[in-house]
Amino acid sequence: TFRDNDGLWENHRIEEVATPEAFHANPDLVYRFYNARRTQLQQASVKPNAGHKALSKLEAHIGKNLLLVTQNVDDLHERGGSQNVVHMHGELKSARCGDSGKRFEWLDDFDGTTPCPCCGRNTLRPDIVWFGEMPMHMDRIYDALAMADIFISIGTSGNVYPAAGFVQVAKEAGAFTIEANLAFGATNALFDESRQGLATEVVPKLVDDLIAQFS
Repeated sequence: TFRDNDGLWENHRIEEVATPEAFHANPDLVYRFYNARRTQLQQASVKPNAGHKALSKLEAHIGKNLLLVTQNVDDLHERGGSQNVVHMHGELKSARCGDSGKRFEWLDDFDGTTPCPCCGRNTLRPDIVWFGEMPMHMDRIYDALAMADIFISIGTSGNVYPAAGFVQVAKEAGAFTIEANLAFGATNALFDESRQGLATEVVPKLVDDLIAQFS
């Protein structure tokens, strides 16, 4: 998580790099921060782990009946083999026009002098949902929650809304709710089942149990 002492955000206050106000006050710092994250993501040492691959295995078994909603802005789920992925907080390997909202795949650095492909002006911003902004794809997410038979929350504190409220929406719709986390999250009482441990260990076991249940 970005709040941990060894997280990517350790040397940056959220207010400096992850709010619209920060971007307005010091755009160069914000551009540099996300350029560095994008470069880091493309290093050979950054690879999907066993948790990512397990979710891909589950999707291979049940197809489009699985919707993977992630708060992460990396592409490790896709690189792990998942296809039906929704990035509610945006994507590092993407740029967005600040005027039209159009999004473009972007692998290199960019800043306030980079022309936007759609308008030719200097309107590009990181394709990231900052604090105070509305997450993406919310209609699709809530439609899926309303139809879910099983809702699984993996590796989240349960403190940041609206994602922290997804379990309640799913539970009210009749879903069986499962939490997989290092420790109980803030919404633990809403889960029918909790599994504690590293995602690389807990998620593959959970997926194997679900596949056996579905078979």
